[in-house]
Formats: sequence, C-alpha cells, structure tokens
Amino acid sequence: MRVKILVDNQAKQGFKSEWGFSCLVEAKEKVLFDTGASSAVLSFNAERFGIKPREIDKLVLSHDHWDHNGGLDWALQNSGLKVFVLDSFSNETKERIRGKAELVEVGEEAVEISRGIRSTGKLSNSMDEQSLAVETGKGLLVVTGCSHPGLEKILEKAKRFGKIHAVIGGFHGFEKFDALHGIELIAATHCTEQKQKIKELFPQQFVECAAGVEFDFSSFAGYGEWWLKQFGNDPIWGNPNRVKRNERKTG
Repeated sequence: MRVKILVDNQAKQGFKSEWGFSCLVEAKEKVLFDTGASSAVLSFNAERFGIKPREIDKLVLSHDHWDHNGGLDWALQNSGLKVFVLDSFSNETKERIRGKAELVEVGEEAVEISRGIRSTGKLSNSMDEQSLAVETGKGLLVVTGCSHPGLEKILEKAKRFGKIHAVIGGFHGFEKFDALHGIELIAATHCTEQKQKIKELFPQQFVECAAGVEFDFSSFAGYGEWWLKQFGNDPIWGNPNRVKRNERKTG
C-alpha cells in the first residue's frame, strides 16, 4: 500500500508547491484524498508521478474549503469517478460533481470507501470534516485534511477500526500532543501550526513531508532508510534551494 503526496505547501525538487493538500492512496483501488487548491498544480505533480485522472477509482473530499477542492475539475475528467463528500457540503460544490461523477454523501457514520479504506464519517467543530482510516500491514494509517474537528477526535474515532500506526496530513492548531503517543509515523503537513513542537516531542516518529514524497507501507524497512530513499543524504529541509514552500494561510 502506497501513499503519494500530490499537493502540499512544500515540494521536493521537480514538484510544485501551493497552499493546499492532496494525496493518492494506492491499495486495491486508487483513492484520491482532496485535490489541493488548483487543477494546475495537482495536474503537474500527478504527471510527475505518472498519474492520470482515468486511473483514479474514488475521490474523497475532507471538507468544503478551496484549498482542498480547488483541483476538483482535474479529477472530474474521469467520468467513472465516485466522489465522497459530506452531506453538509454546499450545494455549489455538490453541483460541480453531479452530472460528471457519481456523488455519495457521507453523514456521521463511518463509510467504507474501498476495501481496507474507510471514511471516519462526519466530525464537527469549527468545520465539518471527514478523514480516512486505511489498513496497512503495520496497523492503521489515518489521513487528514486540516483536522478542523481536532486531531484527537479524529484519532479516537479511527481507533474503532484498529491500532493506529501512522498519521499523515494537516493538523491545524492541534496541541493535545498526548494523543500522538504510540503512533510510529507522524507526517504533519499543510496547515499544521505546531509542526516544530511535534517534531521536538516525537523526534523518532516525525518525518518531513512535501509534494513528491511517497510512502510505501508494504516494505517499510525503517524510516532512516525511507528518508535516504526520498531525499538522499542532504539535509533537504534546511536547504531553501531544494525545498519550495508556500505559506499562504486559510481559515
């Protein structure tokens, strides 16, 4: 099972960055999670990975913000796509999808997206949001968009489906750091405000992330080896010539 980061505020050399998030989960089916802020960046980075819209089986939109649904038109080039949105999404967003793809509205109950991949269902706080709980050989991977309901609430609901091995995505203003204890891989992306603090508290579990990064959960020999495979021997995150950042903020 693989996860490819398609859109993030940071990008590996050869990829483009923008304020937003998108990743592709490759398991029995290919499930796209969010679409970033624009079709232009999503299309460019997907092409760098060799991914075409027709290859995607399902799309899950975490929440109804422009930096997560802005690349929707790129994904909707696939007329056979099934798109999972929350029932509280705006009519405008739903109408963008109807007629171009099959629309599935998700409520508070967890929903199976594909074999081994579930939506947590709608969680609410300042913004309604859904996340993914993905089965791997090492435990669950939780994928988040912005964690507006609170990452701790998302993790608590995901635990119903098994032990959490990893979490990837935006954590927003999350500060209840005890909720991360026991998680073996933490990849905070996009809108995470306390990234440096999380890195200090969990130095062995924290991994840097960016558009162009790929996680292979079927053959993880160790995160040191993974780091070298992704970035080589350079301290990439301290080298502004190798990492492009987009620090635009959203609500």
